[in-house]
Amino acid sequence: MSRAFVKENDEEGDELPERPVPTHANYVTVRGFAQLQARVKELAAAGEALRPSVPEDTDAKRQLRVLERDLRYFNAQLERAELVRASSEHDAVHFGARVTIGDDEGRQSVVRIVVDDEADAAAGDISWASPLARALIGAHEGDVVTWRRPAGDAQIEIVAIHYA
Repeated sequence: MSRAFVKENDEEGDELPERPVPTHANYVTVRGFAQLQARVKELAAAGEALRPSVPEDTDAKRQLRVLERDLRYFNAQLERAELVRASSEHDAVHFGARVTIGDDEGRQSVVRIVVDDEADAAAGDISWASPLARALIGAHEGDVVTWRRPAGDAQIEIVAIHYA
């Protein structure tokens, strides 16, 4: 390959892809909104602390680019945030609910419906926009709902609904 197509100095060319901002609404609880604000403040402070070492440290440059990218993402999430109050209807599944679900093989698991930025499937926290959450929202204890998955549809029973 010709040297004309090879970067001599790669440190400035390490472009980071932007974090994708979801196209659906960014519903947040009061707690979630406060967490977003705290994250923005934390990232801004970390960036300011790094700036003095950037001119002579390429690792600091890389870290600063990551911080700035994340700061743009969280600022965008804050701008898009739509505050959602806890539902007064506690007998149905809504945003913020902790739901015990059972499958047709008798296994049970607990999921909590949260905002995108709080989603952590390993911890049982699922985005309100996920296919499972969409299947659960509006259902009541004892209802059986269809969870449309790439691996095939599954029937899920709502065993219990709890709100903090």
